[in-house]
Amino acid sequence: MRILGISAFYHDSAAALVEDGDIIAAAQEERFTRRKHDPRFPHNAVEYCLAEAGCTLAEVDHVVFYEKPFLKFERLLESYFATAPRGFQSFRMAIPIWIKDKLFQKKMLKTELSKVPGADSWNESLLFTEHHLSHAASAFFPSPFETAAVLTMDGVGEWCTTSLGHGSGNSLNITKELHFPHSLGLLYSAFTYYTGFRVNSGEYKVMGLAPYGEPRFVDKILDNLVHVHEDGTFHIDQKYFNYVSGLTMTSKKFDQLFGGPPRKPEDRLTQREMDLAASIQKVTELIVLRLARSIRKETGDRNLCLAGGVALNCVANGKLLREGVFDRIWIQPAAGDAGGALGAALSVWHQYKDQPRSVRQDGRDTMAGSYLGPSFEQHDIENRLRSVGAKFEALDEKAVIEQTADALTEGQAVGWMQGRMEFGPRALGGRSILGDPRSPTMQKTLNLKVKYRESFRPFAPSVKRESVSDWFEHSGDSPYMLIVGDVAEDRRREMSEEEQKLFGIDKLNIVRSEIPAITHVDYSARIQTVHRETNPRYWDLLNAFEKRTNCPVLINTSFNVRGEPIVNTPEDAFRCFMGTGLDHLAVGNCVLKKEQQDPKLALDYQNEFALD
Repeated sequence: MRILGISAFYHDSAAALVEDGDIIAAAQEERFTRRKHDPRFPHNAVEYCLAEAGCTLAEVDHVVFYEKPFLKFERLLESYFATAPRGFQSFRMAIPIWIKDKLFQKKMLKTELSKVPGADSWNESLLFTEHHLSHAASAFFPSPFETAAVLTMDGVGEWCTTSLGHGSGNSLNITKELHFPHSLGLLYSAFTYYTGFRVNSGEYKVMGLAPYGEPRFVDKILDNLVHVHEDGTFHIDQKYFNYVSGLTMTSKKFDQLFGGPPRKPEDRLTQREMDLAASIQKVTELIVLRLARSIRKETGDRNLCLAGGVALNCVANGKLLREGVFDRIWIQPAAGDAGGALGAALSVWHQYKDQPRSVRQDGRDTMAGSYLGPSFEQHDIENRLRSVGAKFEALDEKAVIEQTADALTEGQAVGWMQGRMEFGPRALGGRSILGDPRSPTMQKTLNLKVKYRESFRPFAPSVKRESVSDWFEHSGDSPYMLIVGDVAEDRRREMSEEEQKLFGIDKLNIVRSEIPAITHVDYSARIQTVHRETNPRYWDLLNAFEKRTNCPVLINTSFNVRGEPIVNTPEDAFRCFMGTGLDHLAVGNCVLKKEQQDPKLALDYQNEFALD
């Protein structure tokens, strides 16, 4: 039985295909259209998933959408009526779109599906799950646990913003919900907006900015904006916010409370923004910890599964793990709305069809390392590269590894496109930009000359799984780059008194450890453990780099520039290579060196994409 899951029409549209309970394929639409966070119906992702399964829509038993549009419309109407007439302008803008496109979403989905190959013979079985059930299903069903507590947190689905539940076998029950407008995701997004970043894409910037600040606004937030109960449930005072009925996230009262208007995008960052980021991060960690303790007490389970956009807050995840509330934590790598497509499909298989669930005996999950997107055969890679004028050398696998390890050891910035593309927001060694973490200048080089992004943003380390505890204060798995841990103390460099007095961005260029390019200003790092079983070629590259340097760690950041989706095809990789300061590119078994390319093919990638 084949089930096709779809998420669309808000942000990060995606498709996923499940066959007899096995995850065959999953991908975000943005990777195909090159439009960041593309919200449109995921035609390309759907066609990719069907092709990967070797079928057409005619051979799909059920198509399932990740949320229920009528419940969402009900929430919209009730919210506007509750705040009338204050939200009339927002109401006037939103309602025509809802009536035209979204209220009749079932009809619209069938119209879009009619354009998919095989639609003329499709059985037209179209199902709908609830938004947070899709998140919960994406968290529990692929996890390595037979039973687990399940916590989902995001902005808002239909009504739900936070759900607590429990999974056992093929059963998943939501036991408690928090409803709109009381939302941890929207609270964090309000600070994203106020500090001058874009909502739904800039939250990770706030998280990265937090260590540069002092959490001096925590009491102000807890005394005025959000009342947090001992069990982690909370109540948000809406007079400080405008997201229910207005066109902005925060209100004038919010401005008054924090001493001024929101920062304008691209304005210089000040200590105020850094302190605001540090403060909302601390409040988020407080709420997540209390919710986790509450669900641990209610379920008695020692395992926890997480999903929803807030589950991408890897700093909070790391703190939760270190607190020891649960023995084991598993986080869906596509924790945001894209992952809802997968959760919806798995929910139909296990709950609607009541099919059994098998947990792997080796302790691994069923996400295949999240390498669920397209891959390209070697002959196809060569043809595609030739078509765009690339000059390359086709080598055997060992030579690709050796030459790339040499380039990294020499301090070069490397583009690395291998195997299947990752599902979710993190590059995990399939579509990655790599660098030497020992270099004191590599963070700045990658941020400013390759990624074209803000200098303060940290980079993550990839490390061989068997070496993780030698380099970090972390001993478990973190395959999806969703856990933050500290660099091991014996790898750190003690700062001088002069250096310790520095504040804000002045802290950026201080060498803090043996691997300074991935060591954040608070000695933390967003760790990815690389497992030989799930990505042998990337593991081999780390191993080759270790043989040359005694360091089994590489910088790993997504293969794209700021505002661009992660590369999908060899052509995407070559364009990014030619438009940035990358020195070396490995696509499959093809190796490209910048100095050998036609300079006429160079692109102005710095201004190619809208800023995120």
